[in-house]
Amino acid sequence: MSNSQWICCQLGAREHYAIPRVLQQQNRLNRLVTDAWVESQSWFNRLPKSCLPALRERFHLELANAKVSSFNNSLINFELIQKAKKSSGWQKTIDRNLRFQNRTIAALEKQNIKPDQQVNLFAYSYAALDIFKYAKSRGWNTILGQIDPGLLEEEYIVQERNRYPHLRSLWQPAPPQYWQNWQEECFLAERIMVNSHWSKQALEKKGVAPEKIKIIPLAYNSPAKDSNFIRHYPHEFSQARPLRVLFLGQVILRKGIAAILEAIELLKNEPVEFWFVGSVGITFPETIIENKQVKIFGKVSRGTTTKYYQQADIFLFPTHSDGFGLTQLEAQAWSLPIITSKFCGAAVKDQINGLI
Repeated sequence: MSNSQWICCQLGAREHYAIPRVLQQQNRLNRLVTDAWVESQSWFNRLPKSCLPALRERFHLELANAKVSSFNNSLINFELIQKAKKSSGWQKTIDRNLRFQNRTIAALEKQNIKPDQQVNLFAYSYAALDIFKYAKSRGWNTILGQIDPGLLEEEYIVQERNRYPHLRSLWQPAPPQYWQNWQEECFLAERIMVNSHWSKQALEKKGVAPEKIKIIPLAYNSPAKDSNFIRHYPHEFSQARPLRVLFLGQVILRKGIAAILEAIELLKNEPVEFWFVGSVGITFPETIIENKQVKIFGKVSRGTTTKYYQQADIFLFPTHSDGFGLTQLEAQAWSLPIITSKFCGAAVKDQINGLI
């Protein structure tokens, strides 16, 4: 695959477009196909800053000169229709994944790729099956980016939901067809890229051929401005200046939220403040909502997460299962010590820059 060209099919802005960025730097990226792409001159950027902030972040300067196919108008129409239908949950996810694949194949059909040209097609799990079938029909190599530990992870979440029914998790298991499609993706992939040893173990336990799986930890470029940032701690923490403990990400059972809530109860009246930043997928108990030690900020745009990393004192990542956990690297970029679990990427060295 060393001299061939790459096509990256990416639904969303996962890993800040790390894979296509690296390939572009090496002059090996034939094309990035993604659902949304907002260039600097786009009319979207003429809107007020408060309008569609997440969509307007769908761009990376390192890919400004790359060939990109995107479906902005189609995406907006899809989201508006889904909102009108009040569609949610797995059906919306599956419809979005299928829609992306259909449009990706249509976009690839328009490209002038010679039949004898060696092409590697990279796509992320759960939105790759039909794209892989198309790639195979063209004789291309197929590489799957596995975003999580797969079916085993779902089994862990079911156990956690059963342990904490009072939190009324909004999460539901995926329909069987979802996992059947995933298993076919794994079968069609010539290589499967995972980001942690934990993910590799989880895939192998569900029958994925070990020789296909390659562990490639996440790549992360620290923001340039963090070199001037200096973290300060008070001589001691007090009610006036409590220890600020940050959780940033999806507030769901899989991420270990139940353990954090138990910790909050154990630390009543101590000078500790817990910050939850991210979309909430559980029902917080009234005791947590009324607790003055707890601040629930909800979902924020990617660009506004910096201030939380800067102002916090400790980062919590007690996940039950993650493909890697990019927020660990983001926290470390701001010299933030981390308390994490072993069910994710190995970013923390125990008792050196955090606790496992």
